[in-house]
Amino acid sequence: MVKEIERTGVTIVHCCSIVPISKTVGANRIVPTIAIPYPFGDPDLGPEEEKILRKDLVKKALKALATSIEQQTIF
Repeated sequence: MVKEIERTGVTIVHCCSIVPISKTVGANRIVPTIAIPYPFGDPDLGPEEEKILRKDLVKKALKALATSIEQQTIF
């Protein structure tokens, strides 16, 4: 799906917890996340720490979106 969306000219960041799968499907911008059941969170953290974690992951994804690349890149 990521490649098909990019084929239309829309830049995509694939946030995932299993990077090798993202590489195999051809995602160009890959941001590793925490785990399959909670990619943008961690139930072991308190509410404030989890908020910081989520904010950092979103910032990383936005930076990946704004970065010009020539090949598959893991941020």
